[in-house]
Formats: sequence, structure tokens, C-alpha cells
Amino acid sequence: MTMPPLPIDAALPALADALARGSSAVLVAQPGAGKTTRVPLALLDAPWRQDGRIIVLEPRRLAARAAARQMAKLLNEEVGQTVGFRVRMESKVSGKTRIEVVTEGVFTRMLQDDPELSGVAAVLFDEFHERSLDADLGLALALDARALRPDLKLLVMSATIDGARVSKLLDDAPVIDSPGRTFPVDTIYAEPDPLERLEDQITKAVLKAMREHEGSALVFLPGQGEITRTADRLATRLPPNTDLAPLHGQLTPAEQDAAIQPSPAGRRKIVLATSIAETSLTIEGVRIVVDSGFRRIPVYEPATGLTTLATVRVSRAGADQRRGRAGRTSPGVAIRLWNLGQTAALEAFETPEILSADLSGLVLDLAAWGVSDPQTLAFLDPPPVPAWAEAKALLTRLDALDESGHLTPAGKALAKLPLHPRLAHMVVAGAEDGDAETAAELAVLIGERGLGGDDTDLARRLDRFRTDRSPRAQDARAMVKRWSKLAGGNDKNSRDPGHHLARAFPDRVAQPAGPRGRFRLANGRQAQVDETHSLAGASFLVVADITGSATQGRIRSAAALDPADLETIFGNHIVSETTLTFDAASGSVRARRQRRLDALRLADEPAPVTDLEKAAQILAEAALKRPETLPWSKDQKALRARATFLRQTLGEDWPDLSDTALAADPSWLTPHITGETRLSSISADHLGQALDTLLPWAKRQEIDRLLPSHYSAPSGSHLPIDYAAENGPALEIRVQELFGLDRHPAIANGRIPLLLVLLSPAHRPIQTTRDLPGFWRGSWKDVAKDLKGRYPRHPWPDDPIAAPATSRAKPRGT
Repeated sequence: MTMPPLPIDAALPALADALARGSSAVLVAQPGAGKTTRVPLALLDAPWRQDGRIIVLEPRRLAARAAARQMAKLLNEEVGQTVGFRVRMESKVSGKTRIEVVTEGVFTRMLQDDPELSGVAAVLFDEFHERSLDADLGLALALDARALRPDLKLLVMSATIDGARVSKLLDDAPVIDSPGRTFPVDTIYAEPDPLERLEDQITKAVLKAMREHEGSALVFLPGQGEITRTADRLATRLPPNTDLAPLHGQLTPAEQDAAIQPSPAGRRKIVLATSIAETSLTIEGVRIVVDSGFRRIPVYEPATGLTTLATVRVSRAGADQRRGRAGRTSPGVAIRLWNLGQTAALEAFETPEILSADLSGLVLDLAAWGVSDPQTLAFLDPPPVPAWAEAKALLTRLDALDESGHLTPAGKALAKLPLHPRLAHMVVAGAEDGDAETAAELAVLIGERGLGGDDTDLARRLDRFRTDRSPRAQDARAMVKRWSKLAGGNDKNSRDPGHHLARAFPDRVAQPAGPRGRFRLANGRQAQVDETHSLAGASFLVVADITGSATQGRIRSAAALDPADLETIFGNHIVSETTLTFDAASGSVRARRQRRLDALRLADEPAPVTDLEKAAQILAEAALKRPETLPWSKDQKALRARATFLRQTLGEDWPDLSDTALAADPSWLTPHITGETRLSSISADHLGQALDTLLPWAKRQEIDRLLPSHYSAPSGSHLPIDYAAENGPALEIRVQELFGLDRHPAIANGRIPLLLVLLSPAHRPIQTTRDLPGFWRGSWKDVAKDLKGRYPRHPWPDDPIAAPATSRAKPRGT
């Protein structure tokens, strides 16, 4: 066969030699080299191929179909003969097919079905630089499979990749470089007005570019929404000879194919595309690229188990890929809506999906492969530990994995279906319920955006899908039948969509929380639907898709869930518990009985307090927030003060009974108020029982010996000692009751003198001292003289040490 020359031709001999000598090679070929279509055709004649098939992996369905068509065209054949393709919902292969172009997800299924890849001579990983999760998984499994098939050839092809790193992964496979064929591309930086909407910025840039430059335009936008809004703005402002062609993943295959076809003679085209058009495709006639600088990517949040779409800046490699689209067939121009300085700030490459994606599908695929530890396989980047752990937790909840991480019988059923594990679980559970087809229909609606419309309510979308007679819907229904059959479907029942979706998204069952339309999910996240939508009034929802932050999420698709279904499906996961709390207003412990499903509160009502020990603990904690308000008796306060004084003076062998210490640990009080639920019920008796525990009888005796509660005065009076006094233990006593005493009163075996507060007969302080003998011999005469004048009926001897102590006045007449 004779083909037009391409830059890749110069590298083909070296590539053929590398694969003839070894089992692997890395081909780094710049954009425009022709690797996607020329390399598989060149390998058809390789002796080692014999009659084996060549599998070519492409990251997207659009690229797979386009590559197969182009190769078939070069062979002057129809697709499905020598060259065919297999993608989701579409396949064109035959017994003659020797080159199969497949999407990366399809290849994973091929490996699971046939680990030896019987009849396959080589696997070519095209556009590997995109580093999709399926591509990384496919390469790891292919390398593992080669232990069974040493003759299997593996070729990794990319335009921008670290060839040496990939070579090392492939046991130091040779790296072949090939220049691309790009025509000169002028790069124009057009920094937009930051206050303008992106669609308005793009519209201005496109109209200006179409006026000033020749050819068709390829415009890169983040997603379908921006494409639709930009198309609306451009529709009425374009010349009659210019066509608009959207290009994104939600279009039908026919619509996608039409977007990349050459324009008829005399007409121009504006292709409004997502990053789907960055690689693998050559759109004839494109000489203008307008790049918004943004792309939309899925971002997985392990904390919530949700994958949301985030709009991020394109990488430098991605921007270069986009720019190169303008120079594939002739000189062109690339208009970037940012300034030159911002280019250096862009990330060098996109983050590999394995480092930021939901890994539940990967974990299930590896478990089906017999691998529970990803370290045993060759990954260019190993899966992150947190995301791996979250994926295992989800699969365990879906009963797909046992506690050791191995596949269960239910997991084996899930692994047979080419679906995300959540959706596979839904279809398998639907089969068990006798309604696999409805479950499979919902799975296809979730996986294929646009089918059934774009209503938030999946029940409405399901109704519309069932009446849709478009080719895309017909293909989808055929896939539904296949999935239902794989799951063992024997339909005899009909379940509501919410019932099925709850099987797939148990963590996203939601209940109203606050204003109309706002919901709380079982995983603790909050999200909302438009308050005017019928779903806003649902008692429960199951949320299938959500965008936004953890507190400001927007529900994109959901279905109402019957509360009865909630009980049926999650009965084993609903927890009933009685909670006790302290109600400050009533000063009492209250009980409420709650039924919960994760973060959802299904019931909440008053209940009797039955856990008296827990109630006592809560009551003690509440009481000791203000320990000074407890109803201590006078004797109890004195006992605490004596114990505290001993601790301060003699050490930690004595308990700390201060307010601060008692408040720090309520366990001293809790056992003695068991059965009480109100603060007002705590009595001095309860506190006395607690003190008996804190100060056992032996300690009490020791306290009484070292720190007597009262002082026996020479007069015969029995007077209390104040151990809580600011300046140490103190005794207030009328001075004449100490007559005859020539030593100072002391405690703690005489080691600690009391602070004597000497009182007049009228109990007014006249002197404080810690040296009674010194007082008698010193200032007593002056004090006695003053007292004699004020209290003449009391004795005031000149020598108090020799006088008898008394508590009475002199008899009348003496």
C-alpha cells in the first residue's frame, strides 16, 4: 500500500527493530507526526505478529472512531474489515479485523475476560501522556499479564511524556523519538477584561479572529455549558458561509463525527470544543485556535466520597497541544486569552488521574485480577493511600470486598459489569429485586449525559429516555439489555428510581435541612436543589450527581426516595440510640431517643432517663461547672479546708479537695448521686457520702489528730479552728479564756502555731498574734488598761499567766 509521507516514517525502522528484538518500546512522537494511524498499519507486516491482532488504545470514543476510520481509508477499506473499533455502545469489528482501536476502559474489560489476551500480538497505548486512570491500570495489568505471555508486545506512544521514566517502568525499553509535522503558528496573547463573562470574552475573540485570519477555528472551552452559551452568542453574528459545530462528550457519535469532518468547499467552520479535541484528532481546515485557558476535570474528595467537576487552568503541555491544532495542515494562529507572563505560572503537565480520582473502580478491577496490594503491580504513579482506603471502605459497604480486601461473591458479580462499582451494585441488586432493567436504565442515564434530557429529577429523565427513539437511545437500550443479562436479570417487579439509586449511593441519601430545597446528605455534606423544583419538597432524596463545595453543593441529578424504601434498604444500618444531655433551663438531665442513618436524623423524641449512671455523670459535670454552689454543710466545708491545708503543708499524700480540683474530675461525685437527674436533688448527704469516700475513716482520724476541728481552751470552751483563713489556720477566742496559758496554741503535733485572733468580751478583735507568751509579757499591760476601762465587770489581771482562765464576767458586787 502506498501512503503519503509523514514525519513518523523516519522512526518506523527503529521502532520495528526495537519490537523485533524486545517486548516493549516507548515512542515519543510530536504532534503531527502521524503515529496514531501510521504505526499500527506499519506493524501489520511485522513477522512477530503472525496472525495476532494489534490493539490500539485511545482515551476517548471520538478519537477511537476517527483513528479507525482514517486507517481504514488509507487501506481503501470500510471500517470493520482490517481495521475496526470497539467503544462503549458501539462496535465495528469482524473476523477479518487485525487492528482494533478501543477505548482504555474497554481494554480493561478485555483483560479481565481474558488475562492472557489470547490472539493479541501487541497493545499500543496511544496518547499516554493524558495519564487517564484506565490507561495506567491497563498498562499495569498488561505488564502483569506478560508473565503469562512473554511474546506480547507493548508500545507506549505519546507526544509529551517523560520517555525515560516510562522506559524504566517497561524494564528499560528503548525510547524512539520522532519529530512532528507542524506548520508555523503565531501565538497572540489577548488578556481579557476580568469583569466579563467567559462566553463574552470568547465571542469577541472568535469574531475578531474570523475577520482577521483565514480558515476554520477550533475554540477550547471548559465544558458543555460554556459551549452552549457561546454558541448562542455567536449564532446571530456569523457570516452566512460559517457553520457552528459543538464538540463535547455528551453529543451523539454522529454529531461528534460531523464536528471533525472537513467543511464543504467555500464554507468555514467554528468548532466549539472541550479538551476532547486537544489530542488524537486532526480537524481539516483549522487554522485558528482560540484558547480560553481552562478545562474541566473531575476532582475526588475522599472526605465526602464525592467526585465533583472543577474548572482549572490548562497545563503548559495542554496549552501547547491546543496551540498545535492550528498548525496541523497549514500555517495558523493561536489566540490565548491570558497574558504571556501567566504561561510560566501554569503547571507543566496535568495531574495524572490516578492521583486525584475516585479509585473504587480501580480497587474492584484489581481485586478481580487477584491483587489486594497495588504495590505488587507496576504503576508509573502508585495510588494514593487515602483514596485507596476510601475506595476499599466503599466497596466493603457495597459488600464487594471482605475485610481482608478480597473479592466476595457479590463483588465478582459487580466485576462482570463494565460500570462504576456503585452502578454495578445497583444493577446487581436490581436483578435480585426482579427489576434489573430499570436499574440498568438508570446506570446508563448517569453514565451517558444528555440521554433523557437534563432534568435534575432522574425519574423524569427515565420516562423521557423510554420514549426516545433516537439512534443513541436505541444503542443505549441495547446496552441496558446486555447489562441486565450480565446481572442475571429476570424482571418481574417494578421499583421506583429512588429505590435503585439508594443501592448505588447509600452515602448520598438526603433529607431536608433548613430552607426549602436544602438537604443534608448521609455523608454529612449539604446541598440544594432549586426551591421551585418538585424535588425540593421531597421527604428524602438520593443524590446521584453534585457540584460545588461541601457546604454549598448543587444537586445536578437525584430522585425522590420513599421513606418505606429507606427502612427496607438500610434497616441494618439504621442506629437507634438514646442520648442524654443537660438542660440548663430546667437544671436537669433530659433524654431523647434518636434513629440515625449516618448523618441523617430519622426520628428524635423525648424519652425517659434509663441510663442512671450516665445521667449521674452528666449531672455531676453540670454541677461542678460551679462547685461553689453545691450545698456543702459548714462541717463539710471545714473538713475540706483541713484536708487542703494538710496537702499544702505536708504533701500529696493528702487529697486535693479544693473547688478547682473537684471540678476537674466529676468521678468523685458521680457514684453518690446515681438515680438523681436534677441539680436541686443534690444534697449535703450526697456530698457527705462523697467525702467519706475521698477521706476514709483512717484519714479522718489522722486529720483529727493533726488538725483538730476545735480548740479546747483553758476556760473549758470548745472553739472551731478556721482552716480556710487567708493567713493560715486561725482561732478566734476571747482573750480572758487564755489566762493561765504560757505556751502558744499549735496544731500538727505542735509544728504549726495557730493565728490567734484575740477578742474582747464583746467579741471584737483586739489583737492578732502567733506568740501568746510574748503578748502576755509585752503589750498586754496596755491592752488590759484599755479593756479595764471599757469592760470593768471583767477581770484584767496584771499577770495573766498566773490568773485563772474564765469565760464569764466577775460576779456583781465584787
